[in-house]
Amino acid sequence: MLSAKSLFQEIIDNDESFQLFCSIAASGEAQGGWENGRIAALVAPGMRDLAPKITRHGADEDKHGRIFNALLKKRGLEPVPVPPETDYTMLLEQRGIGLAHDKLRRDEPLSEQDIVVYLSHSRVTEQRAADQMDMLVKYFGDHPELGKAIHMIDHDESNHLAYCHEELLRLNYAGHGRLIHGVLRECALTEIRVYRDVSLAVMSHMGRILRWPRAKAAALTAGIHGMYAYERAAGWHRMVDLKMPERRDALGGPAAPAPAF
Repeated sequence: MLSAKSLFQEIIDNDESFQLFCSIAASGEAQGGWENGRIAALVAPGMRDLAPKITRHGADEDKHGRIFNALLKKRGLEPVPVPPETDYTMLLEQRGIGLAHDKLRRDEPLSEQDIVVYLSHSRVTEQRAADQMDMLVKYFGDHPELGKAIHMIDHDESNHLAYCHEELLRLNYAGHGRLIHGVLRECALTEIRVYRDVSLAVMSHMGRILRWPRAKAAALTAGIHGMYAYERAAGWHRMVDLKMPERRDALGGPAAPAPAF
Protein backbone atom coordinates (compact mmCIF):
# COMPACT_ATOMS: atom_id res chain seq x y z
CA MET A 1 0.00 0.00 0.00
CA LEU A 2 1.29 3.47 -0.94
CA SER A 3 1.56 5.60 2.21
CA ALA A 4 3.81 8.27 3.70
CA LYS A 5 5.18 5.71 6.13
CA SER A 6 5.98 3.10 3.49
CA LEU A 7 7.60 5.69 1.21
CA PHE A 8 9.80 7.07 3.93
CA GLN A 9 10.68 3.56 5.05
CA GLU A 10 11.95 2.84 1.53
CA ILE A 11 14.03 6.01 1.58
CA ILE A 12 15.70 5.34 4.92
CA ASP A 13 16.33 1.66 4.14
CA ASN A 14 18.44 2.50 1.08
CA ASP A 15 21.82 4.13 1.68
CA GLU A 16 21.82 6.25 -1.47
CA SER A 17 18.31 7.67 -0.96
CA PHE A 18 18.98 8.18 2.76
CA GLN A 19 22.18 9.99 1.83
CA LEU A 20 20.30 12.37 -0.46
CA PHE A 21 17.49 12.91 2.04
CA CYS A 22 19.86 13.80 4.90
CA SER A 23 22.02 15.97 2.64
CA ILE A 24 19.01 18.02 1.52
CA ALA A 25 17.81 18.38 5.11
CA ALA A 26 21.26 19.30 6.48
CA SER A 27 21.82 21.89 3.76
CA GLY A 28 18.49 23.58 4.39
CA GLU A 29 19.05 23.70 8.15
CA ALA A 30 22.55 25.11 7.75
CA GLN A 31 21.20 27.80 5.43
CA GLY A 32 18.54 28.69 7.98
CA GLY A 33 21.17 28.86 10.69
CA TRP A 34 23.24 31.32 8.66
CA GLU A 35 20.23 33.49 7.84
CA ASN A 36 19.13 33.73 11.47
CA GLY A 37 22.67 34.48 12.61
CA ARG A 38 22.92 37.40 10.19
CA ILE A 39 19.46 38.70 11.10
CA ALA A 40 20.36 38.60 14.81
CA ALA A 41 23.54 40.57 14.10
CA LEU A 42 21.70 43.19 12.01
CA VAL A 43 18.36 43.35 13.85
CA ALA A 44 16.63 46.73 13.81
CA PRO A 45 17.87 48.98 16.66
CA GLY A 46 14.36 49.27 18.12
CA MET A 47 14.00 45.48 18.25
CA ARG A 48 17.26 44.45 19.89
CA ASP A 49 15.28 42.52 22.51
CA LEU A 50 14.58 39.96 19.76
CA ALA A 51 18.26 39.32 19.00
CA PRO A 52 18.78 36.53 21.61
CA LYS A 53 15.71 34.66 20.34
CA ILE A 54 16.76 35.01 16.70
CA THR A 55 20.22 33.78 17.70
CA ARG A 56 18.65 30.79 19.46
CA HIS A 57 16.54 30.07 16.37
CA GLY A 58 19.68 30.00 14.23
CA ALA A 59 21.60 27.89 16.73
CA ASP A 60 18.81 25.30 16.73
CA GLU A 61 18.88 25.09 12.94
CA ASP A 62 22.68 24.75 12.91
CA LYS A 63 22.24 21.93 15.41
CA HIS A 64 19.70 20.20 13.17
CA GLY A 65 22.16 20.34 10.29
CA ARG A 66 24.78 18.68 12.48
CA ILE A 67 22.28 16.03 13.51
CA PHE A 68 21.52 15.07 9.91
CA ASN A 69 25.23 14.94 9.12
CA ALA A 70 25.79 12.78 12.21
CA LEU A 71 23.11 10.36 11.00
CA LEU A 72 25.01 10.08 7.71
CA LYS A 73 28.31 9.56 9.49
CA LYS A 74 26.79 6.82 11.64
CA ARG A 75 26.09 4.87 8.43
CA GLY A 76 29.53 5.59 7.03
CA LEU A 77 28.13 8.03 4.46
CA GLU A 78 29.21 11.51 3.40
CA PRO A 79 26.93 14.42 2.41
CA VAL A 80 26.28 14.72 -1.32
CA PRO A 81 25.63 17.88 -3.37
CA VAL A 82 22.04 19.07 -3.19
CA PRO A 83 20.35 19.23 -6.63
CA PRO A 84 19.29 22.88 -7.16
CA GLU A 85 15.71 21.91 -7.94
CA THR A 86 15.42 20.36 -4.45
CA ASP A 87 16.88 23.36 -2.59
CA TYR A 88 13.77 24.68 -0.79
CA THR A 89 15.45 27.65 0.93
CA MET A 90 17.23 28.82 -2.23
CA LEU A 91 14.06 28.57 -4.31
CA LEU A 92 12.08 30.57 -1.75
CA GLU A 93 14.72 33.30 -1.79
CA GLN A 94 14.72 33.38 -5.62
CA ARG A 95 10.98 34.02 -5.49
CA GLY A 96 11.39 36.96 -3.14
CA ILE A 97 10.32 35.24 0.08
CA GLY A 98 12.20 36.28 3.22
CA LEU A 99 15.16 38.64 3.34
CA ALA A 100 17.51 38.65 0.36
CA HIS A 101 20.95 37.22 1.03
CA ASP A 102 22.69 40.22 -0.49
CA LYS A 103 20.99 42.38 2.13
CA LEU A 104 22.06 40.02 4.91
CA ARG A 105 25.67 40.08 3.72
CA ARG A 106 25.86 43.86 4.14
CA ASP A 107 26.72 45.30 7.54
CA GLU A 108 23.71 47.61 7.56
CA PRO A 109 21.01 47.47 10.26
CA LEU A 110 17.73 45.94 9.20
CA SER A 111 14.52 47.92 9.47
CA GLU A 112 11.51 47.05 11.62
CA GLN A 113 9.72 46.13 8.39
CA ASP A 114 12.53 43.68 7.57
CA ILE A 115 12.04 41.96 10.93
CA VAL A 116 8.30 41.71 10.35
CA VAL A 117 9.02 40.10 6.95
CA TYR A 118 11.51 37.68 8.56
CA LEU A 119 9.05 36.61 11.26
CA SER A 120 6.18 36.25 8.78
CA HIS A 121 8.33 34.12 6.47
CA SER A 122 9.39 32.01 9.45
CA ARG A 123 5.77 31.59 10.56
CA VAL A 124 4.96 29.98 7.19
CA THR A 125 8.06 27.80 6.80
CA GLU A 126 8.04 26.69 10.42
CA GLN A 127 4.46 25.50 9.99
CA ARG A 128 5.65 23.27 7.16
CA ALA A 129 8.60 22.02 9.22
CA ALA A 130 6.44 21.35 12.28
CA ASP A 131 3.87 19.43 10.20
CA GLN A 132 6.59 17.29 8.64
CA MET A 133 8.20 16.52 11.99
CA ASP A 134 4.82 15.61 13.52
CA MET A 135 4.41 13.08 10.70
CA LEU A 136 7.88 11.65 11.24
CA VAL A 137 7.35 11.35 15.00
CA LYS A 138 4.05 9.55 14.38
CA TYR A 139 5.61 6.94 12.11
CA PHE A 140 9.26 6.79 13.20
CA GLY A 141 9.44 8.22 16.70
CA ASP A 142 10.49 4.84 18.08
CA HIS A 143 12.90 4.02 15.24
CA PRO A 144 16.20 2.81 16.74
CA GLU A 145 18.33 4.83 14.31
CA LEU A 146 16.24 7.98 13.83
CA GLY A 147 13.86 8.24 16.78
CA LYS A 148 16.06 10.29 19.10
CA ALA A 149 16.94 12.80 16.40
CA ILE A 150 13.36 13.12 15.19
CA HIS A 151 12.03 13.86 18.68
CA MET A 152 14.67 16.53 19.33
CA ILE A 153 14.09 18.30 16.02
CA ASP A 154 10.30 18.04 16.45
CA HIS A 155 10.54 19.71 19.88
CA ASP A 156 12.66 22.53 18.45
CA GLU A 157 10.36 23.11 15.48
CA SER A 158 7.37 23.38 17.81
CA ASN A 159 9.29 25.99 19.79
CA HIS A 160 10.14 27.91 16.62
CA LEU A 161 6.50 27.97 15.53
CA ALA A 162 5.34 29.11 18.97
CA TYR A 163 7.94 31.90 18.93
CA CYS A 164 6.73 33.14 15.54
CA HIS A 165 3.09 33.21 16.69
CA GLU A 166 3.90 35.06 19.90
CA GLU A 167 6.19 37.68 18.38
CA LEU A 168 3.92 38.36 15.39
CA LEU A 169 0.94 38.83 17.69
CA ARG A 170 2.98 41.28 19.76
CA LEU A 171 3.95 43.21 16.62
CA ASN A 172 0.35 43.07 15.39
CA TYR A 173 -0.82 44.79 18.56
CA ALA A 174 2.01 47.31 18.13
CA GLY A 175 0.56 48.48 14.82
CA HIS A 176 2.17 46.22 12.21
CA GLY A 177 -0.97 44.19 11.50
CA ARG A 178 -1.58 45.26 7.90
CA LEU A 179 2.00 44.45 6.88
CA ILE A 180 2.02 41.14 8.79
CA HIS A 181 -1.14 39.79 7.20
CA GLY A 182 -0.15 40.89 3.71
CA VAL A 183 3.28 39.28 3.97
CA LEU A 184 1.87 36.10 5.53
CA ARG A 185 -0.55 35.62 2.64
CA GLU A 186 2.10 36.28 0.00
CA CYS A 187 4.57 33.93 1.70
CA ALA A 188 2.04 31.13 2.10
CA LEU A 189 0.87 31.18 -1.51
CA THR A 190 4.45 31.21 -2.77
CA GLU A 191 5.60 28.55 -0.30
CA ILE A 192 2.96 26.03 -1.34
CA ARG A 193 4.10 26.35 -4.99
CA VAL A 194 7.75 25.95 -4.05
CA TYR A 195 6.93 23.00 -1.79
CA ARG A 196 5.03 21.33 -4.64
CA ASP A 197 7.94 21.83 -7.04
CA VAL A 198 10.54 20.63 -4.52
CA SER A 199 8.39 17.61 -3.64
CA LEU A 200 8.14 16.66 -7.31
CA ALA A 201 11.90 17.05 -7.74
CA VAL A 202 12.75 15.03 -4.63
CA MET A 203 10.36 12.24 -5.60
CA SER A 204 11.88 12.17 -9.08
CA HIS A 205 15.36 11.67 -7.63
CA MET A 206 14.13 9.09 -5.12
CA GLY A 207 12.24 7.23 -7.83
CA ARG A 208 15.39 6.99 -9.93
CA ILE A 209 17.46 5.75 -6.99
CA LEU A 210 14.84 3.27 -5.77
CA ARG A 211 13.74 2.24 -9.27
CA TRP A 212 10.07 2.93 -8.71
CA PRO A 213 7.77 1.58 -11.41
CA ARG A 214 6.17 4.14 -13.70
CA ALA A 215 2.73 3.61 -12.17
CA LYS A 216 4.03 4.28 -8.68
CA ALA A 217 5.82 7.43 -9.77
CA ALA A 218 2.69 8.62 -11.55
CA ALA A 219 0.56 8.00 -8.44
CA LEU A 220 2.99 9.99 -6.29
CA THR A 221 3.05 12.84 -8.79
CA ALA A 222 -0.74 12.93 -8.82
CA GLY A 223 -0.78 12.95 -5.02
CA ILE A 224 1.62 15.91 -4.85
CA HIS A 225 -0.48 17.86 -7.36
CA GLY A 226 -3.61 16.95 -5.41
CA MET A 227 -2.11 18.25 -2.18
CA TYR A 228 -1.13 21.48 -3.91
CA ALA A 229 -4.67 21.91 -5.25
CA TYR A 230 -6.06 21.50 -1.73
CA GLU A 231 -3.53 23.93 -0.25
CA ARG A 232 -4.13 26.45 -3.03
CA ALA A 233 -7.90 26.32 -2.45
CA ALA A 234 -8.01 26.38 1.33
CA GLY A 235 -5.15 24.61 3.11
CA TRP A 236 -2.84 27.65 3.02
CA HIS A 237 -4.99 29.36 5.65
CA ARG A 238 -3.47 27.19 8.37
CA MET A 239 -0.11 28.79 7.58
CA VAL A 240 -1.24 32.38 8.17
CA ASP A 241 -3.51 32.36 11.21
CA LEU A 242 -2.07 33.66 14.46
CA LYS A 243 -2.95 32.50 17.97
CA MET A 244 -1.20 32.79 21.28
CA PRO A 245 0.74 29.54 21.79
CA GLU A 246 0.67 27.38 24.89
CA ARG A 247 4.49 27.55 24.93
CA ARG A 248 5.24 31.16 25.89
CA ASP A 249 8.75 32.58 25.48
CA ALA A 250 9.65 29.35 23.67
CA LEU A 251 13.08 30.61 22.58
CA GLY A 252 13.87 32.48 25.78
CA GLY A 253 17.00 30.51 26.68
CA PRO A 254 20.08 28.82 25.26
CA ALA A 255 19.79 26.13 22.61
CA ALA A 256 19.88 22.56 23.88
CA PRO A 257 23.06 20.75 22.78
CA ALA A 258 22.84 18.12 20.09
CA PRO A 259 22.98 14.57 21.48
CA ALA A 260 25.61 12.08 20.44
CA PHE A 261 24.55 9.48 17.88
